[in-house]
Amino acid sequence: MSALFVTGGLVASGSAGASAATQSTDVDRWVVPETQQGGEYWTAERMRTATPGDVLVVDNVASAGRSDVEVGQEKKVTKQSRNPKVTPTATQQTPVDHIGKVFFTLGGSDYVCSGNAISAANESTVATAGHCVNEGPGAFASRLVFVPAYENGAAPFGQWNATELYAPTQWTSGGDITYDTGFAIVSSPTGVTLSDTVGASGVAFNDGRGLTYSAFGYPAAAPFTGNTLQSCSGTATDDPYAQSESQGIPCDMTGGSSGGPWFIGSGSAGYQNSVNSFGYNNVANTMFGPYWGSVIESAYAAAAA
Repeated sequence: MSALFVTGGLVASGSAGASAATQSTDVDRWVVPETQQGGEYWTAERMRTATPGDVLVVDNVASAGRSDVEVGQEKKVTKQSRNPKVTPTATQQTPVDHIGKVFFTLGGSDYVCSGNAISAANESTVATAGHCVNEGPGAFASRLVFVPAYENGAAPFGQWNATELYAPTQWTSGGDITYDTGFAIVSSPTGVTLSDTVGASGVAFNDGRGLTYSAFGYPAAAPFTGNTLQSCSGTATDDPYAQSESQGIPCDMTGGSSGGPWFIGSGSAGYQNSVNSFGYNNVANTMFGPYWGSVIESAYAAAAA
């Protein structure tokens, strides 16, 4: 079996807090207590020193040799446009307003991932990697915040505290890397919804395999610094070891980029259809992302309501 590394937050052991989550057949939900929300915790210094966590998580791939990913009817949710009447609190410093960094605490340590605002009825939903919201299996993250349009320490739209976290039970209970996707509902620092402030990408589920994608994220491990948004593109191919149903694209982004969006086609205007998830140590310059089938669609539907 090939070694696996994660491109964002640490996947650690432990179960503190997991018992308080609400679980359905396919979806695990965690209502974040106010005392465990980000609040004023994330100073510029804490953001700068947060660990990208590109660590080995062989256990998450050991049980993933599967070919039974549930699929269903193809579904697309159209994008939501930014409200032109909403003025950001600072100058925009990145070309993609709805993509940002995700900061969180897990196991007593601070970590960083990437995320993207997505279309939702609540207009306040962020997509990221499952291991950026839950240990897989184990506890949910605390102090999780989304910082859209982050660049070089600037946060032109402020910090958005997560109030609820969602992930497939296949991840939260089994750590199955095939389902490494999570969603966060965030509260507004201004009273204006996330999608009205930065816009929100459309999402797609149960699409074909082998599509061409553009992936975005904030890689923080060398040779990157995590200060700027990076992107890759290419045609998806299957996991060469058949240890998951994830697909890989040519990409050399490193730790910190986990949870960054994969858009169908070129650029950031397409439908989001996966996230940065993991890479193999001996498969050079390849980023893998989960196939967004019916299970992940269920997690999205619960979060987006």
